[in-house]
Amino acid sequence: MAKEKVFAVVGLGTFGRRVCEILSEKGAKVIAIDNQPSLIDKVKDMVTQAVLLDSTDEESLGSVPFEDVDIAVVAIGDAIEASILTTALLKRVGVPYILARAISSIHEQVLRQIGADEIVNIEIDEGTRVANNLIAPEVLDRIPISERISIAELYPPGEFIGKSLKDLDIRRKYSLNVVAIRRITTAVDEMGNPIKNEQLIFPGPDDRFGETDVMLVVGMDTDIDAFKEG
Repeated sequence: MAKEKVFAVVGLGTFGRRVCEILSEKGAKVIAIDNQPSLIDKVKDMVTQAVLLDSTDEESLGSVPFEDVDIAVVAIGDAIEASILTTALLKRVGVPYILARAISSIHEQVLRQIGADEIVNIEIDEGTRVANNLIAPEVLDRIPISERISIAELYPPGEFIGKSLKDLDIRRKYSLNVVAIRRITTAVDEMGNPIKNEQLIFPGPDDRFGETDVMLVVGMDTDIDAFKEG
């Protein structure tokens, strides 16, 4: 059985709280961190652990079990110095993957230089998307079109490769509609450099999945989650 991922969310403003909320709803273990008691109070009942501390203080961070954390989200907003220091300290303590929020191109550049693996600059709606992607990396992207229905990009499972939509009967078995296939192929130019080509296919029943394909599906969020969980 795969190890359950543990997330740390540092900074509990609008974006950080939303990430905590979605991750917790999906059943993830979440450690929420902020230096303001009022913000800790808002999330303490929804997360696994809520910790009041200054994330720019290395000694204070030692009280958090970061050895168990798989992904840290530095959701600190306009406090650029705190954002940078927190990212650097999380990198120092060995967090494997750090997603950090930036508010300018220079801020983003500095965060990348000190080791942030992914940079975002977002609020509630994008916070929802990021949390869904963190909890379900098999779902490449998910765009809500109503409260319960989304369009999602998914990798086809291995057993789909070489089989047609008609053979797989995805609509009946999984309650999902495949509306398009993004097909990615790689060629090499005369200098030996790889060239990636993308083709968008609106498939018919006899179209078959290739190894580099990505499915664009429409369905209930619960059905999308059930599909990616196998």
